[in-house]
Amino acid sequence: MRSATINRNTAETKISLALTIEGSGKSNIDTGCGFLDHMLTLFAHHGKFDLDVKCQGDTYVDYHHTVEDVGIALGDAFKNALGDKKGIIRYGCFILPMDEALILTALDISGRAHLGYALNIPAVKVGDFDTELTKEFFLAFVRKCEISLHIRQFEGENSHHIIEGAFKSFGRSLKIACNIDPENSDKIPSTKGIL
Repeated sequence: MRSATINRNTAETKISLALTIEGSGKSNIDTGCGFLDHMLTLFAHHGKFDLDVKCQGDTYVDYHHTVEDVGIALGDAFKNALGDKKGIIRYGCFILPMDEALILTALDISGRAHLGYALNIPAVKVGDFDTELTKEFFLAFVRKCEISLHIRQFEGENSHHIIEGAFKSFGRSLKIACNIDPENSDKIPSTKGIL
């Protein structure tokens, strides 16, 4: 069973995170940001990852450090849990409808960090969450996990639905990419022999 535990402590946040890739979608999330908690719960459920996150951050300033550092810790957990990436499918893609929103995520667990981000979120805030932090979360994850991730919005006007669709689709795409290919379970999925 592939799993990882991350403890990340800075002057701005204190994070403990536990991840199991072969999970059932159970989560226990407490970041101090209710909207982020909701998005991570959806991510874990749709990816069938078991995920526990506890973050104490400087939310009296804003949610930026909390969102970015949770993204870093989660990316680090996936990178550690995947190890040498032997046997993984490597690629994952999912198109998810969320009411009027339609979101595509496609990713490659490549060892190279890239974010292609094309979400047009109309509202500046959803509740007290700054919607610009959505990109910051994905950018932090991508950099730490070293994956190539593309997120595209085809339709959508409701900011909550756009962001929710992105997290759900990301969870499902990542699960596909993390799955083991039973015919190549002892091989690195690259002609280079390394990812």
